Amino acid sequence: MKERQFVDSVSVFVRAGRGGDGSASFRREAHVEYGGPDGGDGGHGGDVVLVGSRHEDSLVSLFYNPRLEAGNGGAGRGQQMHGKNGRDLEVPVPCGTEVIDEATGEVVFDVVDDGQRVIIAKGGRGGFGNVHFKSSTNQAPTRFVPGAAGEEFRYRFELKVIAEIGLVGFPNAGKSSLVQAVSEARPKVGAYPFTTLNPVIGTIVYPDDARIRIADIPGIIEGAHEGVGLGIDFLKHIARAKVMAFVVDCAGVDGRDPVADYKALRAEIRSYDAEMLRRPTILVANKMDLPGADVNLARLEKAARRKAVAISAAGGSGIQSFLDKARKIVSPAVPGNAAAKPAPSGAHDEVGAEKFARASFFRL
Repeated sequence: MKERQFVDSVSVFVRAGRGGDGSASFRREAHVEYGGPDGGDGGHGGDVVLVGSRHEDSLVSLFYNPRLEAGNGGAGRGQQMHGKNGRDLEVPVPCGTEVIDEATGEVVFDVVDDGQRVIIAKGGRGGFGNVHFKSSTNQAPTRFVPGAAGEEFRYRFELKVIAEIGLVGFPNAGKSSLVQAVSEARPKVGAYPFTTLNPVIGTIVYPDDARIRIADIPGIIEGAHEGVGLGIDFLKHIARAKVMAFVVDCAGVDGRDPVADYKALRAEIRSYDAEMLRRPTILVANKMDLPGADVNLARLEKAARRKAVAISAAGGSGIQSFLDKARKIVSPAVPGNAAAKPAPSGAHDEVGAEKFARASFFRL
């Protein structure tokens, strides 16, 4: 099956509908001596509206259709007939879409929720017909008001995927295998660099129907914050995650040192946005079923000064421990999770996840 194209940034021209002109009309009826003005108002122009949709995962449709234009309002007519309002243009976009004014670089709208509606260009007002200008001193006004132009902008849409947990790791660390093990998502898995070329969102579903979204982004390499490899284009996709999970190949299959990898990952995140290191994290030691992983695990935990969740994503061992850890950090108050106890006050990776999310989710 051909892989669907992924687009996460696109420049778009947006124009709302123009309002219809008012009418300058007079009554023309038999046996009516004084008809007088009866011109109706023009219809309002349509708005351009973005609608957040959990069924959209890319901006690819806008890439092929970068002009968004709503319908114009109809002109007013005689007998005080109001012109038809222009049709609104509703555009479904993925949750996590930022709308940036290209002239200023300012984020002007942010679509984060499924079903959220945001008017990004307002339609012009319809003009007044001549019936509004009749007075005791002007019984036959010919004045009318033209419709107003709709707003128009050039925006850049940027997608930053929304997930509770963002996976961070070097290529071949096993992020895609982990997503496949804990959700129904089926990212491409292979023993070569950059198996994952696009962000993949999986949903962890617990027995009580609680759900946590987990994002697998392309592997980070040193220099990613400067654009090396897939670089900064995909680092932005973990910007909204409440929790970061550092996935490390603890067996060093490609001759890598797990401790050096962990430090390098943190350095790349720090160079991209140091604030991201303040959020709760999970350290995941993967490939624990392979030789040498036990020795490296002890070194990794000592260097990181925290306990790792030891797993084998391919073999399935330790997956339940990861699921429990994720549930405890992301949503300890979710119904059905009464068994989850508050973390001790010194556990930086487990305390304050919800507080951090409320304070920083929309700021990042």
